[in-house]
Amino acid sequence: MANYLYVITCIFNNKIIKNKTMSMYWILFIGIAIISYIVQASLQSKFKKYSKMPLSNGMTGKEVAEKMLHDNGIYDVRVTSTPGMLTDHYNPANKTVNLSEGVYGSNSVAGAAAVAAHECGHAVQHARAYAPLKMRSALVPVVQFSSSIMTWVLLGGILMVNTFPQLLLAGICLFAMTTLFSFITLPVEINASQRALVWLSKAGITNSYNHHAAEDALRSAAYTYVVAALGSLATLVYYIMIYMGRRE
Repeated sequence: MANYLYVITCIFNNKIIKNKTMSMYWILFIGIAIISYIVQASLQSKFKKYSKMPLSNGMTGKEVAEKMLHDNGIYDVRVTSTPGMLTDHYNPANKTVNLSEGVYGSNSVAGAAAVAAHECGHAVQHARAYAPLKMRSALVPVVQFSSSIMTWVLLGGILMVNTFPQLLLAGICLFAMTTLFSFITLPVEINASQRALVWLSKAGITNSYNHHAAEDALRSAAYTYVVAALGSLATLVYYIMIYMGRRE
C-alpha cells in the first residue's frame, strides 16, 4: 500500500516532481513494476504447465512432504492442508507444514514436488537453526507492527515534510524494517529451494525427465522475492530523497 503514496507525493510536492533525480526513481519504479508483472505472469504460466506433469511414482504433496521430513530426521512437524491458493507456508511456531488444497493432494511436479519440498526446506532450516531464518523470525513482530502504522506515518510525514520532518524520518525507519525483512527473506527462500531440489533428486522423487521442471518452477518463484526486495529498496530510497530534499 505504501507504494501508492507516490501519487499523493506528486500532488503535494511539485518540487520533487520537477527534480531530475526524482524522475530517475520514477523510471526505476515503473521498470520494477513491469518486471514484477512479467515475473508473476511467467511464474503462473510455468506452474500451470508443470501442474499437468505428474510424478512417475504418483506421490501426493502430503506424501512428499512427510518423506522429506522423515528423511531429514524430523518427526515433530505435521503436514496439514490449508484453504486457498498460494497459501503454502511453514509455521515454526506450531511446527506445521501447511500446504494449500491444490498442493496437498496433487501428484504433479509443480505441486507435490516443488512446492511441498520447498516448504519442508523451511522446516529443515528450522531444525538446523539456519541463521537467516532465525533472523527473519525475530523480525516478524517488528515488521507486523511497522506495517500496521507505516502508511499513515509516511503520508503524514510527506505532507508535513517541511514543518515536521521528524515524522517522515520515523516513517522511513519503519519502512526500512520491511525492506530489511525482504532482503533477509531472499537467502531463506533460495536456500529452502536448494535443499528441496537436492533432496528431490537424491530421494528419487524426480528424475532426469522432470527434475528440470521442479527446478524451473522454484527458480521462477525465487525471482518474485528478488523483484519484491528491489522494489522495496527503490521505494525506501525514494522516501529518503524526499526527506533529504526538504526545504530547511
